[in-house]
Amino acid sequence: MTDAVRVRDMAEDDCEAVAEVRVRGWRFAYDGLLPAWYLRAMSVEADARARRRHFAQDRSRAVHLVAERAGSVVGWACYGPYRNGSATTEEGELFALYARPDQLSTGVGRALMDEAAARAAAEGYPALRLWVLKDNARARRFYEKAGFAPDGVEEPWHVAGVTLSELRYVRGLSG
Repeated sequence: MTDAVRVRDMAEDDCEAVAEVRVRGWRFAYDGLLPAWYLRAMSVEADARARRRHFAQDRSRAVHLVAERAGSVVGWACYGPYRNGSATTEEGELFALYARPDQLSTGVGRALMDEAAARAAAEGYPALRLWVLKDNARARRFYEKAGFAPDGVEEPWHVAGVTLSELRYVRGLSG
């Protein structure tokens, strides 16, 4: 890949492209972890509708970023305040980070991660947390290379009639 990756704020017009990235990302990342019928049933159109609704109604402090290469959206990330039930913390959380499967290992994920971490640090978050499936070895390697480490917290995640284990990772930020 010779075209540079550009990361920018997501716009409402990006909802279709982000839905495509997210659905394709789920189908790739969770193949063999989630039931095939569940992944096949995911719809880009339905996800785009949900993204547009969420984007229009989002009153949280969530920040949505997209990565572009050659004018096309090839990745998406979202971060904001850490969700800890009803409690609030000073830390941030990386809610999502996906790249199109054909863009893996090309710098898209790294560019999104670097921008999200830099912005979160500039906003005053002392750390970023995230949840990753215990059995998602590729994602765990990516996050560990980006400076995240498991903090010892593990929780079940129930989806499509399956229970999987999620690990919480954390990375300190410097402002």
